[in-house]
Amino acid sequence: MGRFVFYLVLLAGLAYGGLYFYYGIAIEQSIQQQLDDSGMTAVDVKHIDYGPLAPISQQAEIAATVGYRGAEASLDIRLDGHPLFSDELRVRLDGLQALRLTIGGGD
Repeated sequence: MGRFVFYLVLLAGLAYGGLYFYYGIAIEQSIQQQLDDSGMTAVDVKHIDYGPLAPISQQAEIAATVGYRGAEASLDIRLDGHPLFSDELRVRLDGLQALRLTIGGGD
């Protein structure tokens, strides 16, 4: 019985780890698509940060770092819907956390 529970927990952990990883990829693609649709094709999504329970909820708050040439901005993004399990996904900008400019960085 102990082995069964251990393997069940291990299997659930692996499934959740895969969901967590794929959720990050799907969110990054959704944000990049939203930027491209807005006409900001030169802006790249560099990093996505979200909480551990975001892949299993319908609403999430995400921090995204985007870059354009020598500038980087950290954005608060509100996500309504789920990129994997929902038909409708709404990505809304909540606010700007930080703006960093690099002068003469060679980017």
